[in-house]
Amino acid sequence: MPIYETLPGDQRVGLTLGYVGAPGAAAQLEELIAMGFGKFIVCGGAGVLQKDIQVGHLVLPCAAVRDEGTSYHYAAPSREIACNSHALAVIEERLIKENLPYIKAKTWTTDAFYRETDNKIALRALEGCVTVEMEAAALFAVARFRGVDLGQILYGGDDLTGSEWDSRQWRSREDIRGNLVDLCLRIAALL
Repeated sequence: MPIYETLPGDQRVGLTLGYVGAPGAAAQLEELIAMGFGKFIVCGGAGVLQKDIQVGHLVLPCAAVRDEGTSYHYAAPSREIACNSHALAVIEERLIKENLPYIKAKTWTTDAFYRETDNKIALRALEGCVTVEMEAAALFAVARFRGVDLGQILYGGDDLTGSEWDSRQWRSREDIRGNLVDLCLRIAALL
């Protein structure tokens, strides 16, 4: 797991590629905490549950609906787990300062991506979720359990709202991903 050091300002910041899926992401976070890291900004793409969320639009998850297993090993059973309030406030303040449009809402964390059925998507949308991804609930739970600050910024990726999946070529949007990493590096120095 290579960790790169960068200086987005006058602070040293570590940068690494995250694992896909709750178990791998949680294990990676545990290892980074054991190495001495204590503040985290996680970024990446997520499927959208509202058709009007464009590819690349920023989503700030304030909570995650727990539909995976890893988070239950770190936090008592509950329907949702909240993002760290300090990290959330720092990220939101920076997005406002840079005049970047974003949606602050819940995300749905699931490890069964082939089971994102129409009924489940509709239910999660009714619960206030605007995105679906595979790591947030576990990351929020590990961070809370270990007492570290962790926030997340997602960008709108593939569209799950239609009768057929629409990739919207979200994985090839290198400019969006690069800009998001740069934004997160600037925010990481503020945590």
